[in-house]
Amino acid sequence: MRKAIAKKEDHLKEIARVFLKLGFTGFGGPAVHIAMMEEEIVRKRQWLTHEHFIDLIGATNLIPGPNSTEMAIHLGHERGGWRGLLIAGACFILPAVFITAVIAWAYQQYGHLPVVEPFFYGIKPAIIGVIVSLMITLGRKALKSIELGIIGIICALLALFHFNEVAILFGAGIIGMGIYAIKQKRHANKVASLIPVLLLQTHINSSGWKVFWTFLKIGSILYGSGYVLFAFLDDELVKQGILSRQTLIDAIAVGQFTPGPVFSSATFIGWQIGGWQSAAAATLGIFMPSFVFVAFLNPLVNRLRKSKITSAFLDAVNIAAIALILGICAEMGKDSITDWKTIFIAIAGFAITLSFKKVNSAFVVLGGAVLGYLLYLI
Repeated sequence: MRKAIAKKEDHLKEIARVFLKLGFTGFGGPAVHIAMMEEEIVRKRQWLTHEHFIDLIGATNLIPGPNSTEMAIHLGHERGGWRGLLIAGACFILPAVFITAVIAWAYQQYGHLPVVEPFFYGIKPAIIGVIVSLMITLGRKALKSIELGIIGIICALLALFHFNEVAILFGAGIIGMGIYAIKQKRHANKVASLIPVLLLQTHINSSGWKVFWTFLKIGSILYGSGYVLFAFLDDELVKQGILSRQTLIDAIAVGQFTPGPVFSSATFIGWQIGGWQSAAAATLGIFMPSFVFVAFLNPLVNRLRKSKITSAFLDAVNIAAIALILGICAEMGKDSITDWKTIFIAIAGFAITLSFKKVNSAFVVLGGAVLGYLLYLI
């Protein structure tokens, strides 16, 4: 009994160490966070198989909220149950929140952000190289048939033409079930889709509770990337005269150059609205739904996999999720890979990650920052 308790405690400490590390070194947004988790959790520590990791990616893309944060929560649950779920999520989120809070305080005092452009000149292409390399590894596991390959190509093209991400995922899943049904020569089961509840729009003031409820609403219904978050905030805050558009733009920048989840920008925005109390309220509101959604969804993933028809749905969603991540890379590349220097950094990041699998991708990203800074000065 004591050994079992001690083992469980060791698991929880390990979860805390791993996700604190990821929280402090996870620059670059959800795609690179997920790639780093695959490296730390699957390759190095072998907490779960590649196949199950991909299943969790697919499941995460089907629910609202920040994808990489929800992946962290899923992985914590896999390793340490409900306590692991809470520890993994908190350890992944809090480094970004504390760093963002310090920047938010300084911004409120001095009215501008530090100069970070030279470093991001190299970070962005390095991140793209890392993501593409690690998605190749995951793609090999997810690509189980020619049909799935075709679905993946179609999803990538639709993503490039800015089709709705949720529609792509569910559409891929339904097509996957249809293909399975045709092969089995029987009708497909009806699929119960996850439809977010559209909450009524409310106007807020600087009250902490109002800030909390607004960010809780957004966290409960928001699909897509961090940029979708800022579209919501523009409507909720800027158009209502609560926040200036320049402050919102600066919040986007903070979300990009701090490690951890991009949604930590909520901390920055909350601070500008009403100091540390509103910052805490915004942070709690934006992230709380992710813990609830994952707590309900995680036990269902294995059940979906055990059923052949829903397994076909999950396979198609998985390949679509990987296609969407590669689509994000293509979009990032338009703005980030603009000359021979950034092309060189992207190729170097890709080659190092693909060839030296034991090298932590965080070092590749930091190396890109240093190289970018040096080349930026030329």
